[in-house]
Amino acid sequence: MLEQRIYRINPIVVNDIRVNQVVIDPHYELKHSRGINDALILDLVKKLNGRHEFPQSTRGRYSYFATLIEYGKKQYRLIWLLEKNAIYIGVVNAYRDERRS
Repeated sequence: MLEQRIYRINPIVVNDIRVNQVVIDPHYELKHSRGINDALILDLVKKLNGRHEFPQSTRGRYSYFATLIEYGKKQYRLIWLLEKNAIYIGVVNAYRDERRS
């Protein structure tokens, strides 16, 4: 079983929270590893800088988000979370999304 990977990033602000770490779950590798990798996910996360997003759901200390991000003339869906009082973004999944918003 693959393990989560932790990356330090230059600080970004998402939902008024200063974030300097990204935790990537390897789940995306099951179906999306051909077009997605950790470097791309980190670039997608950086595109969240300055944004205010509404959670799709909240469970306990975790708020879950599904954000459509355009990057390199392509659209991606980033499934991510914020933990209450934490300074990281957790990436649950990422994939190419060709649907029109």
